[in-house]
Amino acid sequence: MVGETATVMGITASLHPGGRSGAPARPNLLATISLLDFRGYPSLDVAFGPGPHLIWGPNAAGKTSLLEAMVLLAWGRSHRTSADGELVRWGADLARVEGHVGSDVLEVAVVRAGATGTAGRKRIQVNGLGRRAAGLAGLLRVVVFAPEVMLLIAGSPSLRRAVIDQLASSGSPAYADAFATYGRVLQQRNGLLRAIREEGASRDELRFWDSAFLDAGGAIVAERRRLLETLAGPLSAAHAEIAPDEAAEARLTLSYATNAPPLPGESPRDALARRLVETAEKEVWNGSTLVGPHRDDLVFELAGRDLASFASRGQQRTAILALKLAELDLLAELDGRPPLLLLDDVFSELDPERRSHLVRRIAALPQTFITTTTLDDLAPELRAIATAWEVRTGPNGAWLAGAVSGTGSPGGALR
Repeated sequence: MVGETATVMGITASLHPGGRSGAPARPNLLATISLLDFRGYPSLDVAFGPGPHLIWGPNAAGKTSLLEAMVLLAWGRSHRTSADGELVRWGADLARVEGHVGSDVLEVAVVRAGATGTAGRKRIQVNGLGRRAAGLAGLLRVVVFAPEVMLLIAGSPSLRRAVIDQLASSGSPAYADAFATYGRVLQQRNGLLRAIREEGASRDELRFWDSAFLDAGGAIVAERRRLLETLAGPLSAAHAEIAPDEAAEARLTLSYATNAPPLPGESPRDALARRLVETAEKEVWNGSTLVGPHRDDLVFELAGRDLASFASRGQQRTAILALKLAELDLLAELDGRPPLLLLDDVFSELDPERRSHLVRRIAALPQTFITTTTLDDLAPELRAIATAWEVRTGPNGAWLAGAVSGTGSPGGALR
């Protein structure tokens, strides 16, 4: 397969190990991170080397916050909250996170609402130049595995949509743009529908927003479907790696469940347009948009059966772990750079066999960050190759007490 190409998330990506052109790929390593008044950290400056990094300490000390800062640099937003003001340390007006990735300097600053009489706002910069969140795509790729991911199969459809949308955005700035546009248009359209219901606006005013809604919504559905097709191979391979006996009997797949299924010959945009007409009266009555990718879902299936309806807890965890490993493989195929894997206290959620699969993957990755309350919960073979950082907290906030390496050199220090 070396030297072949494949279309991944709308981008033609080389499968050559060195990247699209065969040249050595730029490393996807977080060399340093600096925090200022971020969550519980008043100040932090730390340098990271390659390999696994173990972030350990008691609950609520700040372990997850450190991973959250890394996600903020990668995605331009938190994976834990949609309220940016929560990222600012209590008593401060501004939080700032900066990181070095290769030759790039990424920075995200958040101003708390009400600070100096201003509304809350966020500033994203790359090498000193302003960017939108979509402009971060590809600079620092991360795959996040947190305890809430364990609810992916049985939980809300919004959890599953978030996974596919973030994976698509990580590989395609165009998708990230379409997704952001869709969110803005949906908000405007819902506000207009409420005004129409209350006889404060005319239905004719919907035409402008309908056009933008269909353009962005159709693009999102088309890319989601394309991504699921591309993900099918890595997902099946990861399933066979984790549970070979189960995979030999039944194939693990992800299918797309849409409220606007296309008729023969229809594009996703055409299908959405037809459904808008069909639901027009109900939309006005409800004052909200009833069809579109914001109401679609992903279904995990084993041999064509919905896992949510019959799978054991172990089968669900196998499928979720397979998806995360498939994400790693898919993002690495884009340009030969494996993403950072961020594991937030998930080893306690896995049995010994699944832990061993994860440890083998971690050992093969350029850089991984793992949080845990105690190092004793982690496999000895992982501790032996990792750098351990202890998170401590006191009256002045959280800090990293230092770094101890298993077989490598100590990490940089800090505070």
